[in-house]
Amino acid sequence: MPAIYSVGIDLGTTNSVLAYSRIDEKIAEVCFLAIPQIVSPQQSEAMSSLPSFVYLPTDSEKSDGSLSEFGEVCVGSYARRISAEQPERTVAGAKSWLCHQEVNRHDPILPWQAPEEVQKLSPVQASTLFLKHLVQTWERAFPESPLCDQQVTLTVPASFDVVARELTLEAARNAGLPNDLILLEEPQAALYHWLHTRGENWRDNLSAGDRILVCDCGGGTTDLTLLEVDQEDGSLQLKRIAVGNHLLVGGDNMDLAMAHFAAHKFAETGVKLSPWQSIGLWHACRAAKERLLSGSDVQSHPVSVLGRGSRLIGGTVSIELKREEIEQVLIDGFFPRCTAQDRPESDASIGLQELGLNYESDTAITKHVAAFLNDHRSPSDTAHDIGIPSRLLFNGGVFKSRVLKQRMIDVLTSWKQDSNSIEVLGDERDLDLAVAGGAAYYGWSKVNGGVRIRGGIASSFYVGIEASGPAVPGMPRPVQALCVAKQGTEEGTESEIPNRQFGLVVGKPAKFRFFSSHVRSEDEVGHMLKFWDEGELVESNSLEIVLADEAASPDVQSENGSSPKTNPNLIPVRFQSKITELGIFELWCVSLRDQRRWKLSFNVRPKS
Repeated sequence: MPAIYSVGIDLGTTNSVLAYSRIDEKIAEVCFLAIPQIVSPQQSEAMSSLPSFVYLPTDSEKSDGSLSEFGEVCVGSYARRISAEQPERTVAGAKSWLCHQEVNRHDPILPWQAPEEVQKLSPVQASTLFLKHLVQTWERAFPESPLCDQQVTLTVPASFDVVARELTLEAARNAGLPNDLILLEEPQAALYHWLHTRGENWRDNLSAGDRILVCDCGGGTTDLTLLEVDQEDGSLQLKRIAVGNHLLVGGDNMDLAMAHFAAHKFAETGVKLSPWQSIGLWHACRAAKERLLSGSDVQSHPVSVLGRGSRLIGGTVSIELKREEIEQVLIDGFFPRCTAQDRPESDASIGLQELGLNYESDTAITKHVAAFLNDHRSPSDTAHDIGIPSRLLFNGGVFKSRVLKQRMIDVLTSWKQDSNSIEVLGDERDLDLAVAGGAAYYGWSKVNGGVRIRGGIASSFYVGIEASGPAVPGMPRPVQALCVAKQGTEEGTESEIPNRQFGLVVGKPAKFRFFSSHVRSEDEVGHMLKFWDEGELVESNSLEIVLADEAASPDVQSENGSSPKTNPNLIPVRFQSKITELGIFELWCVSLRDQRRWKLSFNVRPKS
């Protein structure tokens, strides 16, 4: 059956949203599905978004069934609300853990450092639960149109590496989404939403040569994407030219900053918080931040944590946070004024650290934006002109605060060398729904035609090649980086690495190393890097696997009939690379002896 609906899903760090549009309509009408969820014991309610939180009920809560309407665990609004009281039983930020390379993302590790008696989930399991809840909601609303038969577009951060994208796909398939779903980068989805809201009039706001900065600051990450407006055959086209690194700084950091500020206020009243009370305070500050920065007239908001000390058993402790205090903490800490040449500061690391999410050491988002624009300046930009964008599109819940949004505009404007203003695209009222709505519109436009953002993959990809040469005791052979996919390659493209052959280790454990680069956009497929500057290449997860040698080829005979000394575990191969329609990078190794093929993808470590 052909798909009836184009469905867009925003799997967010803080909230998840589902949007849809009928494919057979000549003009896309994007709708948003209300999502039923537990809001308090024995009570459910349909809401416009599903908070990306999981509460792991106690045995008594499981037995009384008060939270079991949608499954054994509680997902959504109540899970988010109870997080301040029961942080050790609440999974939050699962999406950020999907791209954490230092842990096995199939291991049950969340809630992080929760007591042994608490049930735990893996980041993949938690993500599956959010998506499964959305799938079940759809099936109830559209029983005649199963979601697995629709055209589904699922969004991911533009800076997600391929491993995180693969894990997102795994969670999606576990939840019952179709195998051929499309992955779309969130900043692009936000821009597609703006295009949809403008209709055919979008060209009235843009001109050839305009640069558009999409500044997406959500709950867990800040995502930066730079696009350019081109003119082709008299028609304006949109082209993505750069994507920033994965920056773990966003609303979660702001909640932590508020919690730190609030802890000092508690200390002034003589209350010293325990570690779990501090985590509860972090969750409580999230609600206070959203209330105080919502644009309403609320000037203060109480923050409470559950009492845990001997004097406080069964009670709570509270303080009052004022709007002006919080605005100052967040503006100075996250959007300080800086110059266009400033860069984020990197603090010296302590030798031993607690394992956890790799949050940015410098929370100054304005400095990260300056560094991003400097790294992706055009050849015509001067040392003092880093090509400040002429158009700015905000996305993410952080920018629902007008004061934070205005500070970002003021800082960008201060960097300009001319008096032209920066035009802001979009409306802050759309920030919660823009990504899902844009994804639904993107799927509709693939079938019905419409403007498409060009640009292909955001990074160049490389595979590590061990250099040949004599062995030296105590010194590993140097690793070179072979470009196997050029930045800008369109999805669905296959490439043959020209005029090169390499040895592939099979039949025994081997380590494969992969790299990517947002800044080396000129490297062609087949270009070998022997040296590179710090920061030019970013290493993705290495793979330590055994590639099966199912049909070993006979040794090649020399001219006199004797067998040369060969390594039976080393097979000469050529490389083929492919960027799938899902935006996943695959490297195929093809045997020069018998055309056997092995696929090296940036998959996760084997499950333990």
